[in-house]
Amino acid sequence: MFDFQKLDVYQKSKSFCKEIYSILDKKNFDKVTNDQLRRASFSIMLNIAEGTSRFSNKDRKNFFVISRGSAFECMAILEYLHETGEITRDFFLKGEKNLEEISKMLFGLIKNLN
Repeated sequence: MFDFQKLDVYQKSKSFCKEIYSILDKKNFDKVTNDQLRRASFSIMLNIAEGTSRFSNKDRKNFFVISRGSAFECMAILEYLHETGEITRDFFLKGEKNLEEISKMLFGLIKNLN
């Protein structure tokens, strides 16, 4: 088992990514929105994984910061999709809760690397 697989934040981000992929398979958002949401949700978990491979705290921190930025990007997209009626309020609130949790966990990791 790799170190990143042991992290709760990685597992939560992987679950979030799967949820996003699931809704993208069911909905037909425009191509740009589909692509951006797919890449941003995938980026959260991939940057956590890559960050754990780095030897210096500075390098690890950089990847965790990028991951957190991708979480914020996902939130902005979900907010837009909710306000335009493309996703339900329930899906939006669930996504918001998951992203807030992921963001806080990443912030904790980042803070501990200072």
